[in-house]
Formats: sequence, C-alpha cells, structure tokens
Amino acid sequence: MSTAALPDTERHRHVLYVEDDRINIVLMEEVFRLMSGWTLHVAETGAQAMDMLPKVMPALVLMDMNLPDMNGLQLIGLVRADPRLAGLPCVALSADVMDDQRQRARAAGFQDYWLKPIDVRRLREQLERF
Repeated sequence: MSTAALPDTERHRHVLYVEDDRINIVLMEEVFRLMSGWTLHVAETGAQAMDMLPKVMPALVLMDMNLPDMNGLQLIGLVRADPRLAGLPCVALSADVMDDQRQRARAAGFQDYWLKPIDVRRLREQLERF
C-alpha cells in the first residue's frame, strides 16, 4: 500500500488504484505526481481496497480486473453492496478487449472500462471528467 501525494489545491481529489502489478503501480504513481490536485492511494488486493475505501472515500476508484484475492467483478459487487460505498464512481482497468468482458463490467456497476496499457494523455483527460 502506498500513496503518491501532490500539493493541496482548492479541489483536491483522491483516487484509489486497486492493482497488484508493481510496474503498473509505479507508472500510475508517476502520472499522479505530475497532476496537481490529485492524491493516489494504492491497494494491492481486493481486501486491502475494501479496508481503505471507507477511510479514503475517493472521488474515483480505478480497479484492475485481475487481483490476487478476487477479480474485479467480485470486488465491485462488494463495493456496490456496502451502502457507504455504493455510489462511488468505479472504472475497470484491463488488457481484455473482449466486448463481453466490458459488458459484464458495466452490468456489475462499473461506470467505465479502460484498456491497458494505459494511455497517459487519455487517462488525464478522463480523470478530469470525474
């Protein structure tokens, strides 16, 4: 678990990134270091994410679909079942380009489905939407 902190701004926002791949974590931490007004929190398992979510209450959750202890569909189910977390915007991240996977993710409660490898420019644009 790690945090890449940025300077405080008027609209400081927090993102929880649920990812177990160290390279992806480092890349995302570097992206967030360059973005003013955002703090990235990292959970490496679904269980860690469920522990952190009520404490951080992020503006957005970026969730890998393949975690060591559960998959993204299981984790979004836990998030949506918790009344404190049910309304959190969640985005699935995966290298799986199959339409059925995207449809399952949206049906499970994800607002969007972003493909890996992450396009940094597009990520920054998408984050501003949230």
